[in-house]
Amino acid sequence: MHVCNSVANGIRYICTRQNRSADTARPHAHDIMAHIHNSTPAHHHHHVDPTHVTRALVWGIALNLIFVAIELGAGLWQRSMGLISDAGHNLSDVVSLLLALLAVKLSQAAMNDKYTYGYRKSTILVSLVNACILIAAIGAIVWESIQRLLHPQPVDGGVVAWVAGIGIIVNAFTAWLFMKDSKEDLNIKGAYLHMVADTLVSVGVLISGVIISRTGWYVIDPLIAITVAAVIFVSTWGLLRASVRLTLDGVPDDIDIGQVRKAITTVDGVKAMHHLHVWALSTTENAVTVHVVISAQADAARVKYGIKHALSEVGIDHTTIEIETEGETCCDYLCHREAAGH
Repeated sequence: MHVCNSVANGIRYICTRQNRSADTARPHAHDIMAHIHNSTPAHHHHHVDPTHVTRALVWGIALNLIFVAIELGAGLWQRSMGLISDAGHNLSDVVSLLLALLAVKLSQAAMNDKYTYGYRKSTILVSLVNACILIAAIGAIVWESIQRLLHPQPVDGGVVAWVAGIGIIVNAFTAWLFMKDSKEDLNIKGAYLHMVADTLVSVGVLISGVIISRTGWYVIDPLIAITVAAVIFVSTWGLLRASVRLTLDGVPDDIDIGQVRKAITTVDGVKAMHHLHVWALSTTENAVTVHVVISAQADAARVKYGIKHALSEVGIDHTTIEIETEGETCCDYLCHREAAGH
């Protein structure tokens, strides 16, 4: 993952200037670029701004800690298991936000001899942990709701509604802080879904509080909680599936493997390709390794130049290419396994 959006933009600017200079010295490379732009659809892979994300996470942690204290105090005062259990759920969200913040900081750490890619993949691990925490929270909500269905307890609906109203404001504002970056970073998407889930829970609690205060029908509280838990599960399942895929080095959801193959094979001089692997370095940065067979007349440097540019257009940030010539036998063990269908 690019450490900082401004640095990333600077790198792109420098590379663009270098590429323009290279075009005057390498006219064939310019032809490759024109061919690529005509045959490959544009794809812009955006990166989040760590400074903005860090600020949003700090705000989210502070606001939710304050709300947890208010909700827990109100729950103990009214002896409301609903408020107390929801305070515990919100506290688990604070832990999730802290993990997300830790992942952002780790992703900015420099690479070293033991972690040659740095700690970028920590963002993927945190998104997986966040999904698991959400699933556990859903289970806790359903369990508590079933218990309250079997053993209804009288509570002050007015107090419940007022506290839930505060929760809606806090959680919705925190979710809004994460909304933009959640589209680009799976780690932030996990934090965003946590806040959306909490907002929905607070809406459900508010509705149940109003109904209880007007009718005394205490059973509405657990019924709404179960409904909200089902809604949360649907959104969480997508996060869990995507996190598991990236953890297992699967192709990211935003990458079209067909477009990756097309971007490589349409570069002048490329005759064939094999041993293609696409995976995520982090929740915002993707990588490719590939073996490319080129014609005897092709310039290997120009072919690599063209392939890397073409792949950058389809969302690939880091490319490693092994060049082979026609008639050359690939000696890579994995290539033989792939050829044998293993």
